[in-house]
Amino acid sequence: MIRIIPRNVKRKEQSRLPRGFTLIELIVGGSIMLIVVVATLSLYMRSNKVAVDQNQYAELQHDVRSGMYFCARDVRMAGVGLPIEFFGYSLEGIDNENQGEEVTPDRLKILGNLDDPINLRIDNYQGSSINLAVDDYSLEQYPYPDDYYVNKIVLVLPNPDSPCRAGEIRQITHVSHSEEGNNEKLNFSPGLAPGIDPPGGLSGTCSSSNDYDGGMVTFINVKEYWLDVTGNYPGLSAGQQGYIGNGQGAILYVTENGVHFPLAQNVENLQFEYNGDWNPPYDGGLDGFVPWDNANWTLDPDMVSRIRQVRILVLGRTPRAFVTFSGKAPEDLNIYKRPPLSNTVGAAQADKHKRFLLESTSNIRNLSLNIYNTGTR
Repeated sequence: MIRIIPRNVKRKEQSRLPRGFTLIELIVGGSIMLIVVVATLSLYMRSNKVAVDQNQYAELQHDVRSGMYFCARDVRMAGVGLPIEFFGYSLEGIDNENQGEEVTPDRLKILGNLDDPINLRIDNYQGSSINLAVDDYSLEQYPYPDDYYVNKIVLVLPNPDSPCRAGEIRQITHVSHSEEGNNEKLNFSPGLAPGIDPPGGLSGTCSSSNDYDGGMVTFINVKEYWLDVTGNYPGLSAGQQGYIGNGQGAILYVTENGVHFPLAQNVENLQFEYNGDWNPPYDGGLDGFVPWDNANWTLDPDMVSRIRQVRILVLGRTPRAFVTFSGKAPEDLNIYKRPPLSNTVGAAQADKHKRFLLESTSNIRNLSLNIYNTGTR
């Protein structure tokens, strides 16, 4: 049986069939989609730039804090293990060192028994000799085995009652002693330890060997904190004794017993100031922070012995200019240009590099403190 469908029904069914988009609809939809995509990419690029800037600023803060931590710690330990008569040789600074650049950083050299404590009284030493006899049972006061002393750096100081102020920096080859704790000696390699220069011109040998009898031998660390501005420091060779060089500047170093250790990068300036009893009648009060006096303090142990506090200022700068900064940086905002620190001048113009300044004051708490370990090996 054949079914006949009315014509009007066919037209209604055909009108319900799906239709495509018109050209205008496609253009409008594509435009809206393009705007959304461009806005999303713009937001992503902006967020990425912010992340890049914040990451380098966070890295900068880490570098500055790391350098400050080690420097402040060693400043507090300046002079530890030294007799009070020799404390004036525990520090030596340089104010505004000229490295041929606009930035003129300070340097600070520290002397002390900073790592391993030992103090041995000298029984007999002939000066420039390779054998030094200490009091009986001296080595037994410390928990160090004999091989621990090998290659250790020591400072041989004369008797404080002697007018001589010349200390020998030597390297131990081995120690010798009897089982009964007598005939105890330190044996040195010939010659003074190379490349190690203690502060204040202390290095040298007394003219009379008797000056050392009753003196002292101590493990010693000579540390110097300094900033390599250019990466081509005069007199240093890249790759030798830990120096990086090759134009990699803005690196904070500590030189310990002649070996250079890079502590932090992206450091723009390093400054030290000192507080002590500077003015007569020298009543023990603190007269205010001043920079190191290159002309009068460097070889004057009496002035150095008056130092009680050291202010440390470490200024870091991001390695790249901030990409999120648009327009011209305000000249009165030192965060985007090098500020003046202590007695150094600031930059004339902003460079859009962000700065981070960390300041700390260290009290020299270990003034004339002798550290003794107890125990039997």
